[in-house]
Amino acid sequence: MRFIADLHLHSKYARATSPRMDLQGMAEGAKLKGIDVLATADFTHPLWFKELKNKLKKSEDGSGLYTYRDVRFVVGTEVSNIFSAGGKVRKIHTVLLIPSLEIAEQINDVLGKKGNLKADGRPTFGMPVLELVELVMGFSRENVVIPAHVWTPWFSLFGSMSGFDSVEECFGDQARHIFALETGLSSDPAMNWRLSALDKYALVSNSDAHSPQKMGREANVFDLQKINYKNMMNAIREKDQKRFLYTIEFFPEEGKYHYDGHRACNVCFSPKESISHNNICPECGKRLTIGVMHRVEGLADRPEGAKPPGAIPYKSIVPLLELIAAATKRAVNSVKVRDIYSKLVPKLGNEFAVLLDVPMERIKNATIEPVANAIQKMREGKVRMKPGYDGVFGELVLDEQENIRKTVSKQGRLSDFD
Repeated sequence: MRFIADLHLHSKYARATSPRMDLQGMAEGAKLKGIDVLATADFTHPLWFKELKNKLKKSEDGSGLYTYRDVRFVVGTEVSNIFSAGGKVRKIHTVLLIPSLEIAEQINDVLGKKGNLKADGRPTFGMPVLELVELVMGFSRENVVIPAHVWTPWFSLFGSMSGFDSVEECFGDQARHIFALETGLSSDPAMNWRLSALDKYALVSNSDAHSPQKMGREANVFDLQKINYKNMMNAIREKDQKRFLYTIEFFPEEGKYHYDGHRACNVCFSPKESISHNNICPECGKRLTIGVMHRVEGLADRPEGAKPPGAIPYKSIVPLLELIAAATKRAVNSVKVRDIYSKLVPKLGNEFAVLLDVPMERIKNATIEPVANAIQKMREGKVRMKPGYDGVFGELVLDEQENIRKTVSKQGRLSDFD
């Protein structure tokens, strides 16, 4: 059975997250998007965990998944570790996936003694991240730890501001438990394929959504005879292209850390431009925030276009609301854009069906011409992005001449957060 899974998002108990990120909002968003399996998010938060225990229905077949309003959930969360190593402050985020609420509760009991779980849906601990991995894996070998958005400058495995240069340097002897890496919004698999050291890891993609609107902007597509936790994790672990079909990706240029820059000064540089300025902002003289592309270039041992054998394929998308907004030259949250979206999606099934599967002839018969043309351009890879930098999302370009619109409005609304 083919299905789509988004395994990293946040609940209403995480900072800067929409109050609609409760189970009802998540389930409604999943059905609208076409997502079949969601992570519960934030299982470490006491109030949210109580809701999960009370409202999720455990699958009777022992699948390790739970259901709420016909949407499947896997127990998951994101954790932040801030610690010193090698004379530098490190800030590493990881995604934890757990086969049952019972095991998650045991983990919570121990983590609650090491930090304040009530402070945020994504808790922060002062212990090295390798200690977190050792702790989590001590409860069950079926638990999974995945380094989150591995290239983000501030909070990731390879981040330019606080990360490491290799998985082994970060996780030490616990690296043996790491078999997958999350690419994050500002990189795609092709960028990661440039590092031969990453060939042994599966590359997964998730939304890290803070609102239902953002769910599924990145996701994973599987084909399993039986949808359950073990089969899903094994398909990732084994990089089985017959079971783990492909990932759904943001165009990485749209991510808000793709290029280098300094947003306070409106300075956006390619890696080459940054190097020519010694990584210093020419406006204020402060150090630039070194983005994902620059960091990949620094660690890569392969040229662009390299693809290792056995790599899981991917497909790049632009979220449908953003395409409609670009095509109609209106804001994402405008009444006109919402109206077109709400009429188009129910006609054709769900958002992913519209973006990836429904024949273009049906789309042309279901919506206005500019929107249909925008969807076709996206499918053909004819959209371009003015790269994002230093916390500023990229800008969507539907053709080479016209910069249609910013893909998001000013930062600050809950729906705009990563």
